[in-house]
Amino acid sequence: MPKLLFLASQSPRRLELLRQIGLDPTVLPLRVAPGRCEVDETPLPDEVASEYVSRLARMKLAAALRARGARNLPPWPIVAADTTVTVDGLLLGKPLDAEDAAAMLRRYAGRTHVVLTAVAAAYQGREGLAVSESAVTFAPLDEQAIGAYLAHAEYVGKAGGYAIQGRAAMFVSRIEGSFSGVVGLPLFETAQLLRSVGFDPS
Repeated sequence: MPKLLFLASQSPRRLELLRQIGLDPTVLPLRVAPGRCEVDETPLPDEVASEYVSRLARMKLAAALRARGARNLPPWPIVAADTTVTVDGLLLGKPLDAEDAAAMLRRYAGRTHVVLTAVAAAYQGREGLAVSESAVTFAPLDEQAIGAYLAHAEYVGKAGGYAIQGRAAMFVSRIEGSFSGVVGLPLFETAQLLRSVGFDPS
């Protein structure tokens, strides 16, 4: 029997990660208009990274539950997630443009930053949350390396302005934590979370 569930995200990376562990996800979009999501992702004043990703994951889950009910969809489990990067006390989401992405990469160069992904899940009236925190160290980068990376536009739509599963892997000298969490969905934590709400992903 296929393990059916809803993914409250349009991220192709999260979709593939769920498929990697044998699940059969269906995307449940949260967009209410072109380019506009039902969930406001603006950080609150003085909000720390762990609180920020947790709040957004819960908000996305709540929006997905409303969407499932409004559309009379099957009562499958729902998974929602949010990822952010923090360095120098700043929360770095998706870059606005190439210049913004370049500024992010300069911050990472030769240093360690933290990637946090919160996952929220719901099934049969039960809800849960898990947070993955990973430390990613970049090698020193010069402007030529940054420019070459940006030329491929891989940064577009990526939290923190890079994709560790893509060309940016050549910048990463060390990672402590969850590789899949840095990609966008920590698989160990997600599987444990699904079990905690009564859904066995295995």
